[in-house]
Amino acid sequence: FYAIMTDGFSTTISIAGAGVVFCEKEITPPDIDGGGANDTTCMRNVTWRTRQPKKLKTLDKVMAKVSYDPAVYDSVGFLMGQFNFNTTITITFPDASTLTFWGWVNKFTPGANKEGEQPTADIEIICSNQNDAGVEQAPVYAA
Repeated sequence: FYAIMTDGFSTTISIAGAGVVFCEKEITPPDIDGGGANDTTCMRNVTWRTRQPKKLKTLDKVMAKVSYDPAVYDSVGFLMGQFNFNTTITITFPDASTLTFWGWVNKFTPGANKEGEQPTADIEIICSNQNDAGVEQAPVYAA
């Protein structure tokens, strides 16, 4: 039996070694991508092109819309310290289950600052699926 989520509130992201200088507004968890088909069609096929699934999977990027502290620009602060730094990242879902994987902050894109609206930014996290020693690491889900 699976407990289907009925509300996305409150989903958060934790990045190992980072202080919190942002507050999540929206989170898009990583895609799981099979990589498409291997074409197995050959000249002996009669009617149909044939295919088989690939063996490897991709845990794709995470996107988040956040409000933020301008201190993200501090050269020793969260953003600069975590940019392109492979570490463990944990998404905590509303039911307190977690998905932990290796990856890094790849992009921080501020939106326009406007009167009467809270400034936000988009953060892109790339999933590396390998630790600092280069050893393949599968994402870990914990209920």
